Amino acid sequence: MKEVSYYPGCSLHGTAREYDESIRGVSEILGLHLHELEDWTCCGASSAHCTDEVLAIDLAARNLAIAEKTPRELLIPCVACYSRFKVAEKEVKEHSKKLSFSYQGNVPIRYSLDFFCDEPILEEVKKKRVKPLKGLKVVCYYGCLTVRPPQLTGIKRYEDPTHMDRLMEILGADPIPWSYKADCCGASLVMTRTDIVRRLSGKILSMAKETEADCLVTGCPMCHSNLDTRQDELGKEVGDHFDIPILYFSELMGLALGHKDTKKWLHHHITDPIKALGGKGLI
Repeated sequence: MKEVSYYPGCSLHGTAREYDESIRGVSEILGLHLHELEDWTCCGASSAHCTDEVLAIDLAARNLAIAEKTPRELLIPCVACYSRFKVAEKEVKEHSKKLSFSYQGNVPIRYSLDFFCDEPILEEVKKKRVKPLKGLKVVCYYGCLTVRPPQLTGIKRYEDPTHMDRLMEILGADPIPWSYKADCCGASLVMTRTDIVRRLSGKILSMAKETEADCLVTGCPMCHSNLDTRQDELGKEVGDHFDIPILYFSELMGLALGHKDTKKWLHHHITDPIKALGGKGLI
């Protein structure tokens, strides 16, 4: 069993509970042992970098210092947290950022989607897939921080990423090409500039609806929240009606791998995915 350090972040202990549970469930099936960091704290992802640059670096670096005590990869499901951790790593390594605690910048920081798209993991998924997602049409929504800035993420195809699409194909689903896969949904601006979020997220859902996909798949808690919980509001913004299930990639992995709790995860969603998946005979 591979040992991996795990930083869930605040969202996965609250509004994105199903993401946390599905990540843990899928990891167990694939032979991964997740070690949640002891005494981890919020990384300040949504607002710290807008108010205090020093605090923003220190918050993320503190968690990295905890992870550095054990030589393992650090798995981070929230892409906003992942981005802040990569920024902190860069500041320490390249700009000799001084900290009040010991951190050398030696932690392999892995975003969950990228991690589960590694070839050895994909091979294990192929072996353990028991319920192919046959007939399920999906659009893969990466969002902006998953792929940008490329200097931090290392993603070469940041305008047209394809690794989630490949994962969906391996699960047996049918990923549909579309042009909004790496656009921004507005993220945490929902707290201060709801008008911007309505416009950006409304366009994303409009394009997703045009593809006639059965669901939209993501790996970002903030993107999921904006697109899942506000569909009535977003429909009014763009003069349309939406009923598009928004799923975490790990939930579909759990479904294809036969995890017993998949249906429980799906009941956490505001836009009900049960009908779409049930119509395909998948649940």
